[in-house]
Amino acid sequence: MNQQQTQQNLKIVIENDTAQGTYINFANIMHSPSEFVVDLGRIVPGRSEVKIHHRVIMTPLHTKQLLAALAQNIRLFEEKFGEIRTDMTQPVSFANSSSEEPSN
Repeated sequence: MNQQQTQQNLKIVIENDTAQGTYINFANIMHSPSEFVVDLGRIVPGRSEVKIHHRVIMTPLHTKQLLAALAQNIRLFEEKFGEIRTDMTQPVSFANSSSEEPSN
């Protein structure tokens, strides 16, 4: 059985609380040789702290697969709705482990 057939047989189950989602406008990414750790949180205007709501830990393989899936979905989104602008006046709120300041 190939990978495509296996994926088609997956049944995705989501609990009601999880299905409500969480608004996130901050991510901090750290990694080691064996895993990526992604902390997802929210910055509230006027506050100097970031509340982390979720921590996701993935293997490097799964992280790269997520990157490819996001890139594909961004491409499809932009084909349908137009380019996502990244030159906005507000700073991008995504940081990496090598910097304490959000990177642009």
